[in-house]
Amino acid sequence: MEKTKNQITQFVIWFALLFGVVVFTTAVAQTKYLDKNGVLIFEASEKLFEEVKAVNESVTVIFNEETNEIASLALIKGFRFKNSLMQEHFNENYIESGKYPKAIFKGKLVDFNPDAKKVTVKGTLEVRGKKKEIETTLNMQKVDGMISMTGEFVVSPSDFDIEIPKIVRNKIAREVNVKLDFKLERNDT
Repeated sequence: MEKTKNQITQFVIWFALLFGVVVFTTAVAQTKYLDKNGVLIFEASEKLFEEVKAVNESVTVIFNEETNEIASLALIKGFRFKNSLMQEHFNENYIESGKYPKAIFKGKLVDFNPDAKKVTVKGTLEVRGKKKEIETTLNMQKVDGMISMTGEFVVSPSDFDIEIPKIVRNKIAREVNVKLDFKLERNDT
């Protein structure tokens, strides 16, 4: 009986040590970068009409260098327009930010190389509960524990079932240009 207790105790100790080594190795091996002040700008302006442009300067972005996965989250109410009435219509009528408060992107940097100046990103953008596959090229620079990423892509309101009322349809572009500017800092916590 005493021998069985010792064997069980040794097994538990061995398992705990093995589990601790695996968890520690996994935690140490993960090199992550974070930006809590990423910038997204979208523009849907038409010539001859008032500018339809908004900026969000509080986008959260996480990049895992080990897996090449990248994710970002933008609160819809964080987008700021020059015209407060336009901002109100955007939140209440078009995006319905009370019901759909976030825009989320999850993807991967394809063939990531930290020394590359350009990198392809593929993933899924979710807005208003609708998903759209995105693929674009980002300009990238890695210096002293920081990765800078800039780029742009195009979506349309119809990708996310956003209906534009007939009265303003000619004032809003059918294609929306989205620009991003992320400064990700190494985050080992």
